[in-house]
Amino acid sequence: MTIKKCTLEDSLNLQAISVETFTETFKDHNSPEHLNAYLERAYNVNQLKQELTNQSSQFFFVYYNQEVAGYLKTNTGDAQSEAMGDDSLEVERIYVKKKFQKHGLGKHLLNKAVEIAKVQKKEKIWLGVWEENENAIAFYKKKGFLQTGAHSFYIGDDEQVDLIMTKIL
Repeated sequence: MTIKKCTLEDSLNLQAISVETFTETFKDHNSPEHLNAYLERAYNVNQLKQELTNQSSQFFFVYYNQEVAGYLKTNTGDAQSEAMGDDSLEVERIYVKKKFQKHGLGKHLLNKAVEIAKVQKKEKIWLGVWEENENAIAFYKKKGFLQTGAHSFYIGDDEQVDLIMTKIL
């Protein structure tokens, strides 16, 4: 298992894993129309290139047996999806392909986010997780995150609720 920071040259690979992992995670819970609308908006190459060049955001691939198995996106400052302050780091995306789950890769990606937060002297790390994603919620609770709020998340026109979970460092 290795973790590598993504660059602009990784935009097509980032798009591929983003679409694959989001679809695997949410296709059974959303209409194809809403899912496709979200995928086209969030994961088009131009959008990802913009995010990759934002100095307040970072992407990392996790490799398992030399294959991209998942990825992580962190945000600080104004790149955060909620105004949580300069003392916070957001884990906006953390996804692992289904075939690589249960290998500890999510834990490694989350540890990478905590490491980044500590290096940047952040006081807390936070994320949004779909209120019905019980496995992810249990994982984050096990890692010391507590629910501190909620916000709306749209897949297409479908409003859903993400729990905001925070860990003090």
